[in-house]
Amino acid sequence: MLLLTPPLAGAENMALDEALLERARKTGQAVFRVYTWAQPTLSFGRNQTTRGAYDPKRAQDRGVAVVRRPTGGRSLLHHHEITYSVTAPLDSGGSLRESYARINRLLVDGLERLGVAVDVASPRERSLPPSASPCFERPAAGELVVDSRKLVGSAQWRDEGAMLQHGSILIEDDQSLVAALADRAVPTAAPAATLRAALGRTPSVHEVTDALFAAVRSRECPTATEFYVDQSLEIATRRLLDRYVDDRWTWRR
Repeated sequence: MLLLTPPLAGAENMALDEALLERARKTGQAVFRVYTWAQPTLSFGRNQTTRGAYDPKRAQDRGVAVVRRPTGGRSLLHHHEITYSVTAPLDSGGSLRESYARINRLLVDGLERLGVAVDVASPRERSLPPSASPCFERPAAGELVVDSRKLVGSAQWRDEGAMLQHGSILIEDDQSLVAALADRAVPTAAPAATLRAALGRTPSVHEVTDALFAAVRSRECPTATEFYVDQSLEIATRRLLDRYVDDRWTWRR
């Protein structure tokens, strides 16, 4: 199933992704979702320490919302980027490494359809430990890069027989703002790769979505159809929203 949603607030985006995770567990169906954000939003990884590291007032003064993701990884700014998510039952995805590689193949295919040639990073570290450092500081093993610079940051969460993986594809590099929102010194991210730099122009959300959806149909399911948020998914999203608007979750560590 393929889902393109309009820009939503950070908490709504995260609640909808978790609702899709629940749906995958119940129905056994996988959904590939593409989305953007209603306002600039700083998101934290599930296990990232943020209390005392980032300043909520500084973010508010700059018009940046804050949310904590259900997946792991590090902090990143959602503004000039496109986010994807994949939700699926675990019995269809294999091990974490296998499912990560399988989703990577879709992303590589979709990006190549846009005209962006990407490589899979292979540094010594398999994954980056949780810290206050920005997500785009450097690539972890398996992440997608252009000329050794990170273009796509991804993270996966598995829960009770289902998985959620989502990631950020940069259109422009504004990730330096992440360090500016910190309450203490954090490493400044090296210049990241961007779709704009790779293509020499700024692609539209619909152009990127069409390329990713074409990759899903080519590699996974030729009959994949577009899916729309129905009443049951709306109800589940509203139920889960409380967590993501609660400062006890956002600033829990």
